[in-house]
Amino acid sequence: MFVLTVDQRSSRRDIDRVADLLTELQDVPLVRPFDRTAGDEVQAVADDPALVVDLVLDLLRRERWSIGVGIGPVETPLPEQTRAGRGPAFEHARTAVERAKNAPGQVAAEGDDAEATADVDAALTLLATVVLRRTDQGHEAVDLARQGLSQARIAERLGISKQAVSQRLATAGWQAELTGRELVRRLLERADR
Repeated sequence: MFVLTVDQRSSRRDIDRVADLLTELQDVPLVRPFDRTAGDEVQAVADDPALVVDLVLDLLRRERWSIGVGIGPVETPLPEQTRAGRGPAFEHARTAVERAKNAPGQVAAEGDDAEATADVDAALTLLATVVLRRTDQGHEAVDLARQGLSQARIAERLGISKQAVSQRLATAGWQAELTGRELVRRLLERADR
């Protein structure tokens, strides 16, 4: 199981962004939805490693959150409210989010299997680096590519040449993101065994 603990960065100098985040993520198919745990922090429970990767990258793009991924068992049955959950994955998520606050990509993972979790942590950092260095134009092209549009259709949508689309996707690290997503998904799966 995976627990995500997400803390708003610089919350003392910024507005509270938790309510908006909870609204925006309310339809994500999680085991337990995001729930405010304390002040400027939210937590959710997931069982799908691909969804965890999607959420981490979505949160990274928002550039306002430190993200901790806890990997391991949870006490069942899970309570209705996420914040009432217990178990090693919750404890690992707490440790991970504290580490994420000072991590290069603002994301960290913790779990029972130290070696497997270190691999997840390293891969997440590399993937975060690709996503966080991307320009708005790069994000725009990647978003359309993720929807399955061909480069010709993306060019049409953006009003640029197909060659310009190809260049944007290359500069944005689109291929690196694709392989990185799959790598992190497999590593999360392995770490959760």
